[in-house]
Parts: sequence; C-alpha cells; structure tokens
Amino acid sequence: MKPNQVVTINYILTDSEGEIIDSTSEGKSFSFLSGTEQILPKLEEAIGGMLIGSKKIVALAAADAYGEYFDDAVQVLQRSEFPKEMEIKEGMEFVTSAPDGSQMPFVISKITDEQITVDFNHPLAGEDLTFDVELLDLRDATAEELSHGHAHGAHGHHHH
Repeated sequence: MKPNQVVTINYILTDSEGEIIDSTSEGKSFSFLSGTEQILPKLEEAIGGMLIGSKKIVALAAADAYGEYFDDAVQVLQRSEFPKEMEIKEGMEFVTSAPDGSQMPFVISKITDEQITVDFNHPLAGEDLTFDVELLDLRDATAEELSHGHAHGAHGHHHH
C-alpha cells in the first residue's frame, strides 16, 4: 500500500480480555486514506502487507496502540474552573486547546462538590489491543478525497 489510497476494511477490535470494544457492523465497512495517520500506524503497516479479500489478526501492545497509561495525565481541577451553568457528569468527554493550539481531549473521571478529576489519557491507553481485520478494497484516492483529506463512501460524500 502506498500513501493516498482509500483502504476499506472490516474489523473487530478486542481488548486483552477478549471483550469487543468496537467493530464494523454488517454491511458497514470502514474506509480510510492511507498515509494520513487516520488509523494507528502499526495497524496500517500490518494492513499494507495484506491482499484484498484476506484476513489477519493484528495484536498491538499498548505502546503501539494508544500508548501507556500515565498517572500524571490525570488532574484535579476546582469546580469553579468550569462554567457554573455547565452540566458535568462522570464519563463525559471534552476537548480543550493546549498552549500550542493542539486539541487535547479529556474525560471527566470523578466529581465531588468542590473538585473535578479529569483524565487526559486516551480511553484505551494502557490496553493491549487485537484487531481482526479483513481487507475489502484498496484503490487510489480521487482528487476530491485528497483535497478533503478523507475517504468518501461508495455513494459519494457522506459527511464533513
């Protein structure tokens, strides 16, 4: 596989306990633009060696998936740092901007009367993951897909 190709796969993602975390549903495959970091680099590398129609089990250690879990990525903030009118519940996901302008997603992991604990680790950080992948199709991206930076569905443009 070379950069700027539309790769279409079916997959089942499981954790180290064998629990299904995510999968493509019947008739709903997943397409991505190769070489643009739209999927995990080690997963893309493994798919790159596959033939259309073949299946492969790709096991990724946490470090090659969403990284190790870092305790220092968990911070306790004062409730007053959030807007008063904002409804906040454990498990809610938000995105803030880092000083350099990059996006930093986080999850609310604990709430008390005065404090809110936020976790900047990816929800799958520290998890060894296994992808059961089937390569369905591989084609060169269209000029429109390249200009938009993502693959379009079989029937044209799906979303933005």
